[in-house]
Amino acid sequence: MSDDSRHNNEKLVHAYNQMMIRVSEALTKAEKATEPLLHKTIDAAEEKAVELGEVTREEAIKIGEFLRRDLQDAGKYLASDEAQELKDWLLFDIEMIETQLLDMLLSVADQAKLDMLDFEEDLAEATEYRTGQITGPGTLNCMDCGELLHFHKAGHIPPCPKCHGTYYVRPGKE
Repeated sequence: MSDDSRHNNEKLVHAYNQMMIRVSEALTKAEKATEPLLHKTIDAAEEKAVELGEVTREEAIKIGEFLRRDLQDAGKYLASDEAQELKDWLLFDIEMIETQLLDMLLSVADQAKLDMLDFEEDLAEATEYRTGQITGPGTLNCMDCGELLHFHKAGHIPPCPKCHGTYYVRPGKE
């Protein structure tokens, strides 16, 4: 991977984390989060990232989509009957995640849990993850061979190290 490509990947992961911070802060201030508020706060985080020159508008929109996907997937799990703890969704020990990122993910996911009725339609379909996208912490399952990829912080999704597959889902959603 070239230095320019590596720098761009790091820039996008950093922007994902910054946008997650902005969404978390906005939802913390809100009395009750609703789907429109979540979308508005992600849109505002996208605008702020562009305004600050962190990423281009197209990159901000793409990262916003990744944030929506991750938050909806975590919210869906937390609202499900089998949900016990977020660590079960992540499929690894929460202590391995950076404390700040975990706090943000929990605060946003908990808000999403309160308003799951607003998300019902979007959450009914399985969430698909693809190579090249950015994901937050958790475990992804290769749809081709079943290999598990563990993300302890936000990062780019690589091709499967076992079969070079490019499509993933959270375990239990195949």
